[in-house]
Amino acid sequence: MPTGPMAAPPEEMDMFKAWKITKTDAEGYRCALVDVDEEELPEGDVTVQVEWSTVNYKDGLAFTGRSPVVRQFPMVPGIDLAGTVAASRHPRWRVGDRVILNGWGVGETWWGGLAQKACVRGDWLVALPPGLTTRQAMAIGTAGYTAMLCVQALQDHWAARGVAAGSGEVLVTGAGGGVGSVAIALLAALGHTVVASTGRPAEADYLRSLGAADVIDR
Repeated sequence: MPTGPMAAPPEEMDMFKAWKITKTDAEGYRCALVDVDEEELPEGDVTVQVEWSTVNYKDGLAFTGRSPVVRQFPMVPGIDLAGTVAASRHPRWRVGDRVILNGWGVGETWWGGLAQKACVRGDWLVALPPGLTTRQAMAIGTAGYTAMLCVQALQDHWAARGVAAGSGEVLVTGAGGGVGSVAIALLAALGHTVVASTGRPAEADYLRSLGAADVIDR
C-alpha cells in the first residue's frame, strides 16, 4: 500500500515528519509520528527527499512490536522508499536524481522510508526507471519487486531445462498476499497456468481476476 506524498515545504527542511519507534524501560515499546531534526539522520552518503513509501507486513510487525523486526532503537520503520536525491557524496548520484530503495535492512537496522527524509548509502539505491513515477514505483513496492525476482528465477530454472510456458501448472502459495498476488499476475501474463493456494477462500474471485486458473485451499 503506497503512502505519501511526504515532501516538506522549504521552510521546514531542517525538521521533518517521521514515524519513530522507541523502546525504554519507562515507556516500553512505542511508535509515534514525530518531528525529527535532520541531524538525527544516520550517516549515509545520500539524502533522499522521500515522496512515497509502502506499508509491508514487516512494517506492520515493526509498528506493533509483535515480532523482533527492529534491531536497534530509535528506529524509523519502512523497508522501501522512492524520492529525489537532496544531497549526495556518492559518485553515482546527483541532486535531483530520482531513486528507489528496497531492503538492505532499512527499517530494521537503518532508518527507513516512513519519513519525509532518509539518509542512506548510495550503493543501496537504484534509479527510477523511465516512465514510472515514484508513486507507481511504490505501488509495485517491495512485494512486486520480490515477486518479479521469484518469477525471473523460475524462468531461468525452466529455460535451463527446456520447460516452456503452458507445460504444466504453476502453484503459487500465499496467493492472497502482496508477493503471491503479483506473482499470479506476472505468471499468467507470461502464459503459465496458475493454481493459487490460499487460506482465504473468499478471495477466490479476486485471484481469478488476476489470472489464476484454479484456486485451492492451502
